[in-house]
Amino acid sequence: MRVVLQRVSEASVLVDGAVTGEIGTGLLALVGVADGDDAETARRLAAKTVALRLFPRGDRAFDATVAEAGGAVLCVSQFTLLGDVRRGNRPSWSAAAGPEAAAPLVEAYAAAVAAAGVPVANGVFGAHMEVRLVNDGPVTLVLDSGDLARSRRGSAD
Repeated sequence: MRVVLQRVSEASVLVDGAVTGEIGTGLLALVGVADGDDAETARRLAAKTVALRLFPRGDRAFDATVAEAGGAVLCVSQFTLLGDVRRGNRPSWSAAAGPEAAAPLVEAYAAAVAAAGVPVANGVFGAHMEVRLVNDGPVTLVLDSGDLARSRRGSAD
């Protein structure tokens, strides 16, 4: 699973011209599900999302979590995050999970963020979406479940 997080002052997603989700201050989470991901993967990445200190507090630029900043998360599925462009000019999507596996895991990620007490708005899985955002900073990070698994093996906590 790969999640691209962008700190935003506002973000929204539209499908067929209608707003399906919108937030003010918070994080836009573009979520791509890889073949072989599971509910535990979604839970781990959601836990990391809500624990990251990406918001200012006092004179510190990166000290508050999204919840501490009074923010929300806009969760948008994006299978193209798993695109492989190492060969040729046409991306391969072979690493991306199919929709029947991916949709419940995007929902599980959003549900785990909400269970942590952070308000969540959503895009529409599988729809052609128009995402609008004002990136604050700009601050953009990539969370990858493979990277988190490797870091946990090498840490004492």
